[in-house]
Amino acid sequence: MAKKKESTPGGNLAKQIIEQYRPKSVADMQDALKDIFGPMFEAMLQGEMNSHLGYESNDHGAKSTDNRRNGYTNKKVRTSAGEVEIKVPRDRDSSFEPKLVPKRQKDVSEIEEKVLAMYARGMSQRDIADTIEYIYGFEISHEMVSQITDCVLDELNDWQNRPLKRMYTFLFVDCMYVTIRKEYESKNYALYTILGYDIDGQKDILGLWLNESESKHTWMQIFDELKGRGVEDVLFICMDGVFGLEDGAKAIFKDVVVQRCIVHLIRSSIKYVPSKDYKKFTQSIKKVYGAPSLTASRKAFEQFCQEWSQYPGAVNVWKRNFNHIEQLFDYGSAVRKIMYTTNAVESINSSFRKVTKKGAFPNENALLKLLYLRITELYKKWNGSKVQNWAMVRNQLATNDKVKARIEKYEHLI
Repeated sequence: MAKKKESTPGGNLAKQIIEQYRPKSVADMQDALKDIFGPMFEAMLQGEMNSHLGYESNDHGAKSTDNRRNGYTNKKVRTSAGEVEIKVPRDRDSSFEPKLVPKRQKDVSEIEEKVLAMYARGMSQRDIADTIEYIYGFEISHEMVSQITDCVLDELNDWQNRPLKRMYTFLFVDCMYVTIRKEYESKNYALYTILGYDIDGQKDILGLWLNESESKHTWMQIFDELKGRGVEDVLFICMDGVFGLEDGAKAIFKDVVVQRCIVHLIRSSIKYVPSKDYKKFTQSIKKVYGAPSLTASRKAFEQFCQEWSQYPGAVNVWKRNFNHIEQLFDYGSAVRKIMYTTNAVESINSSFRKVTKKGAFPNENALLKLLYLRITELYKKWNGSKVQNWAMVRNQLATNDKVKARIEKYEHLI
């Protein structure tokens, strides 16, 4: 649909703001946004008036109605950047009912929320600008979209540094790789996500960390940060075997049980198995970690080692890590079902990949604000729901006297 740009009040101000303000702080950015939103809403309202009357303000030959423009009404509206004064166009017979900013409505922050929602779903800044133009007939630059999405940087900082629960029953750690442009070259960064289950089975993403390399020292810093944010005790940490994580975790939380993800061990072991034997091999190892008791598991493991001795590389993976299977049987089947795999946090990273696959990010903030918006979408989806079958998990944890005492210590402090 062809459209003709018109000189609305302050219509050229948006680009000037970006050039002149060059915001260097959140306060500067908020001031810039106030000046940007005013002209943006006024231009959209002018488009609505054009549609209502059937002609544009400078297209006098196309008038098909006796109704005419009748100046403007000043109105203050609330945005996430604060109050903004705009001019709402009027018509002579007062039949104009604006949809963007309805009469008597003073809160228009939902427009910004739409931009943030599109960004959270992985749309690029240029795609968002094109969508806004298509829907509202108003052109905004991708730089303006960036300014709008930068509104979440304060929230992101607060979220990354917020106080945490004093105890978590389970923590799940997983890693994915993202590309960030730095010093004129693109580099791959390891992005680590930690998902926690608290005493009541509530899920929470505790934070995001970017590292160029993995080390025990780095993981000690991460877990020390969690402790500094209020975490005093963790029962279990399930991870995929990243270097230094187990030592780093135990250096900060001395009583934690670190569990290797069984699914990752399967992936590591089948590298040594021909594809024709994959199915039979995985069925055989499932009899080991899925056995009803430790005695049955050990017997199944002996048979497994004999059956697959022609693939020593695959068998050795399980011999080196059999202690991670043995410790599963210290707990009931409901607890084992949760702690044996990192699938819970891998599904979060899968959600992240949907919005990060578009390519390299210009800086860390561009990546982190996108992931934070994605996390807010996940929180809405979870809606405070508990982990499935949590009552049975709590009952089985209570059968271990030491674990029960640790939970009760913090349960009484809630």
